[in-house]
Amino acid sequence: MTIKGVLFDKDGVLVDFDATWCPAAAKVIDTFAAGNAEHKAALAEAAGFDLAAGKFRKDSVFIAGTSDELVERWSHILTGMPKHQIGHQARTLFTRFGTENVHAYDDVAETLGTLGAKRLALGVATNDEEISARTQMRTLHLDGRFTFVAGADSGHGAKPGPGMLLAFASHVGAQPENIIMVGDSTHDLHAAKAAGMIAVGVTTGPASREDLTPHADYCISRLSELPDLIKRQALHSG
Repeated sequence: MTIKGVLFDKDGVLVDFDATWCPAAAKVIDTFAAGNAEHKAALAEAAGFDLAAGKFRKDSVFIAGTSDELVERWSHILTGMPKHQIGHQARTLFTRFGTENVHAYDDVAETLGTLGAKRLALGVATNDEEISARTQMRTLHLDGRFTFVAGADSGHGAKPGPGMLLAFASHVGAQPENIIMVGDSTHDLHAAKAAGMIAVGVTTGPASREDLTPHADYCISRLSELPDLIKRQALHSG
């Protein structure tokens, strides 16, 4: 099979989830709590964030959900603030702190370079906001690698729906079966299956190999294994 493109989830695949979003989330929660310990605890619980450990739980809405889902939960706590204001402020703060703390995994730039040299079209499909994704990729000097960046607010829907994935296929002029979707969550892999793409799970995010393997065509431990996987499985690029 000839591979024409590779589409990546962002957090947990390109961006080091814990190093980037754990400190960012702590700052956002602190800002919204404004010194109210009860609100701080409730906001953290609603986000699936363990304040003591400074980490998200595996079932956190932040990991596989969208900002709208998080805002909905927080609106029941921040009752004195209109939902649209919570949403605007949350998106602004997460974009700000997520950019300030953004870290890529150490093999990302080299892997993208290797895939780009094979003339593969590369894209990003994330349940984060598009502006956040674009800002983080620019900060990491990776934005020039991608011909397509979409978020949950880009008009294609959110994963596990296939909308963003099919939009990428249309954008690069390739059939879905000739595209690899790389993700670190079952949402990513379910979206790949729904779109008719090759689903590759990577265990650099919160999910384990045991979580991902039942839903993936292939599973890798690091992104740098992807070029060898393509070669080994006779998935020819070009």
